[in-house]
Amino acid sequence: MRITIIEPKPEEEDEIIVKCRAIDEDLMDLLNLLRQGGRKINGYRDGNIYPIDLSEIYYFEAVDQKVFAYCRKDVFEIKSRLYELETSLPPKKFLRAAKSLIINLSQVQHLSPAFSGRFEAELKNGEKVIISRQYVPELKRKLGL
Repeated sequence: MRITIIEPKPEEEDEIIVKCRAIDEDLMDLLNLLRQGGRKINGYRDGNIYPIDLSEIYYFEAVDQKVFAYCRKDVFEIKSRLYELETSLPPKKFLRAAKSLIINLSQVQHLSPAFSGRFEAELKNGEKVIISRQYVPELKRKLGL
């Protein structure tokens, strides 16, 4: 694959052109990310599509081969896999906290040590999530601890 970047003339609009032989799921994910500007993600519920600001999401969780975004009052299904989200989310704001969990660090109310080297994070909506000991060093690095 080749990527070419050309600076437009002052009177021209920014434009992205994609040349491909076939549109697969990975390409659609990339196109959706470009359309959203990286600040919104599409959530699905009851056959409807809802654009969600990343700042409104408390955490993402994988359950039974599906990924869900948990907001203050609502839960939405996300069509991406957790590992895909992990690479596309802003790394300073989101943390992989367990095998099936990514948390929004800006939604953390406070942290407290838990058993076996784990941490418990209480989110601003009152929910509590466990940060696996495997991901505690990354949490400490991101928080400067």
